[in-house]
Amino acid sequence: MDEKLFKKIEQKIQDSISNKDEIKQLVESLSNVDNSKSFVLGVVVGRIYNTFYYQSKRILNREPTKQEFDEFLEFIKSKESDLNHLW
Repeated sequence: MDEKLFKKIEQKIQDSISNKDEIKQLVESLSNVDNSKSFVLGVVVGRIYNTFYYQSKRILNREPTKQEFDEFLEFIKSKESDLNHLW
């Protein structure tokens, strides 16, 4: 995966960790939805995936390839311990 993409995704992970109170408020505002850790993780991973896809189009001027997506998945797996500290 392009180094610029790695940096943008890493920045989004750090932003998510720094803004966990905002994420918590978002989750709590959806009072009918289970406040489980998996829901919070879903919100965060959605934000990170959106960054990956958007930045691929913005920086590379194209959609990500299958290989880049696979590298993205590996990168997310490597950040699992960071993401587990959100809730």
